[in-house]
Amino acid sequence: MTHPTDPSTRATRSIDRSLGARLGPCIDRRRLIGGAAAGAALALLPRGASAQAAPPALPAAGSPFSDATVPDLARALGNRPFAGQPANDVPDALKNLSREAYEAIRIRPEALIWGGEPHGFAVEPLVRGFYYSDRVALFLVEDGVVRPVVYDRANYEAGSEAGAAALPQAGQEPGFSGLRLRARFGERHQDLAIFQGACFYRLVGQGQDFGVDGRALMLRPADPRGEEFPRWRALFVERPKTPDGPLVIHALIDSESLAAALRLELRPGETSKAAVSATLVTRKAIDHLGLGGMQAPFLFGPHDRRGADDARAAVYAAGGLQIRNGGGEAIWRPVRNPETLQISGFLDNGPQGFGLTQRDRAFATFEDDSHHWERSPSLWVEPGEPAGVEGSTENLWGEGAVTLLEIPSDAEVNENVIAYWRPKAALPAGREVRLTYRQNWGGETPVGPLARVTSTRSGRGSGNPRRLFLVDFTGDVLFTPEGAVVPLETVLIAGPGRIVEGATRWIAHPETRTVRVAFELDPGSERACELRLALKTEGRQITETWLYRWTP
Repeated sequence: MTHPTDPSTRATRSIDRSLGARLGPCIDRRRLIGGAAAGAALALLPRGASAQAAPPALPAAGSPFSDATVPDLARALGNRPFAGQPANDVPDALKNLSREAYEAIRIRPEALIWGGEPHGFAVEPLVRGFYYSDRVALFLVEDGVVRPVVYDRANYEAGSEAGAAALPQAGQEPGFSGLRLRARFGERHQDLAIFQGACFYRLVGQGQDFGVDGRALMLRPADPRGEEFPRWRALFVERPKTPDGPLVIHALIDSESLAAALRLELRPGETSKAAVSATLVTRKAIDHLGLGGMQAPFLFGPHDRRGADDARAAVYAAGGLQIRNGGGEAIWRPVRNPETLQISGFLDNGPQGFGLTQRDRAFATFEDDSHHWERSPSLWVEPGEPAGVEGSTENLWGEGAVTLLEIPSDAEVNENVIAYWRPKAALPAGREVRLTYRQNWGGETPVGPLARVTSTRSGRGSGNPRRLFLVDFTGDVLFTPEGAVVPLETVLIAGPGRIVEGATRWIAHPETRTVRVAFELDPGSERACELRLALKTEGRQITETWLYRWTP
């Protein structure tokens, strides 16, 4: 399986509701921040693990903190045998809550950590429950020292009778499953990020709703050996030093094959940005690593309505995979909800960027009154400096492939479209890896002077088994200043299968600066056909390259 079946590891769309309240003063903050006694015994030791396998203890309250603290923890952790997953000890009352009852549990606005401070950020610790069973240690870093976050029942609004009965009272603690961040966007505040579930996290740009998920690390996705899911073990949140400064999160990750430290520098905006640096310490040899991973739901859309008996026009948080490869070619690959698992690899060397993109920003595209898919952010990843393995000349951002997984799904809560960078180089056991990359969470990623793909539609052709495709390209480069279409050459390739002779045409819409290419594919007896389309003028390509995999 390529998608987590254990609910505790599954990324979810369930925790998306905004606080709906202003950031209040931090009057109860001391209840959430433990003193020396609260932090003295914190460790990653699972229940029942032997003392010999015990991982290093996490910092106690008042311990000094620097950018080296979490990488040092990852080295100490990765140089020891994996101690196993911590016990699933979520209280039954919390574990058995419905989705709605769990979502209704929220921190009181006046208890938000750093609420109302000049930097505009606030932290909400998320209790464990529902299918969020992983225990994540939460810490604040203030004035260069560590302060553990501890649970206090008085700081939470239950939101329902079931939640009120499930939340532990004074003297008990359910543990945290992650955190939610709020930030100031201009003159208003809104949710910025959620870190929760395995090593999933998500951000939004100004005025957007949560959609695509980021994945800190991926190991063996869609691999016959089974996927391995690294998990958050501890999150350290630095208090911003200046009113306009970024928020920095340090994350400790653990898994059977490796331990890792991530440093994420977050800046909210119309497009929110995350600068990521990572240190990986391998316990085992790794031959299938996923970097810059992301996933989003695609249930049905204009070119793929398979099995869609739905009043809505479309349901998806990302319409396609966008790539800028090492040669500078701009690629757009619409995604699908296929009948069978589809794996696509786009071989490359030194990719400039890739991401799952939401280009459809009109309500009319979706006609969904309860979930505004048009507000979902796009996620664009740009590799950083050449990333290598200690003692090796291999570059993890060098040879490899942008990999796309499309998984059959019958529910919109499933993030069934997954994209990541898979390095060609394998990682030996007992090595340290350092890498950096940048993420942009927000609107559409520019494609430069090229015309971009703005629509893909597909339906029955002039006869079985033919399929009709309508692909729209939009951009000023397609038209002269007077509004006439420039001389166009259509580059259209199918393999296997064939393009129906005489059925290809293009239609200009000067008022929207759009050229539509219509063509028919005859797949014959083939069960999959790869399509490639671009427009040129005077031998020069002036559009993105449209790629598509047709399957019945």
